[in-house]
Amino acid sequence: MSDFENAVQPIVKVDDLWFRYEKQDWALRGVSLEIYPQEILAIVGQNGAGKTTLVKHFNGILTPEKGSVKISGRESHTIPMEEMATQVGYCYQNPDHQIFNLTVRQELEFGLRNLNIGEDEIQRRIARVIETVELNGLEEEYPFALGRGQRQKLAVGSILAMNPPIIIIDEPTTGMDWRGGQAMMELIQDLHQSGRTIIMITHDMRIVTAYATRIVVMAEGRILTSGTAKQVFVQKDVLARAFLEAPQINRIAEALSEYGIAADALTIPEAVDSFKQSRKKG
Repeated sequence: MSDFENAVQPIVKVDDLWFRYEKQDWALRGVSLEIYPQEILAIVGQNGAGKTTLVKHFNGILTPEKGSVKISGRESHTIPMEEMATQVGYCYQNPDHQIFNLTVRQELEFGLRNLNIGEDEIQRRIARVIETVELNGLEEEYPFALGRGQRQKLAVGSILAMNPPIIIIDEPTTGMDWRGGQAMMELIQDLHQSGRTIIMITHDMRIVTAYATRIVVMAEGRILTSGTAKQVFVQKDVLARAFLEAPQINRIAEALSEYGIAADALTIPEAVDSFKQSRKKG
């Protein structure tokens, strides 16, 4: 049992969730999951595993065919959409799918104006969000003139303006170079440290290892396992069923374990440190 589970009630609770699209085969098959405040939860698995279908139940886009999904104790499909926008923010894999205004400022203001928030509060929030996502000086720019990383930050910023405690980010670094991906993950970490619960879908095991407090592995609409990176990446049979591999450094560490490197090392510093410790003992 994690520290989160010991301390608090889940902010998202999924109980025996079943869902299918237009009477096709089941996309989700009896999924049960609890997500706790201030986790960074990574949901991993191959395309078609059910990851996106699952998280679309968290903000009411989809309604369970069987089972239930509760957000802070309330059935997700019963929460009005305007209220849901202040509870759960969803950033799509492609930011262009949620950007449609003519300027950065208009994009950031859009959701707030639909909530009939006062002008002073809107401007206060927008100023804070622009600073957070580092879009200073770009307020009057056309969004599609921005780079991919900046458009992703804009999409995140439009969610942040609504101030939801839960933020879902689908493939946060797809299409970015290393620098852009690093900047996005630093932003996500900052949001987590400010008290938000982060749920991310990603195929990048390096990101999972470096940032996730817990990992959920999915395949064929089911959850196969969950736990910390060290707990999950030693389950080679489960990873094989999900067509996943542990981070490259872990595979190298396993191959070199006879030379004193810890077989469960997940980062380069961890591998180097274990090697140094083994040399001292030797």
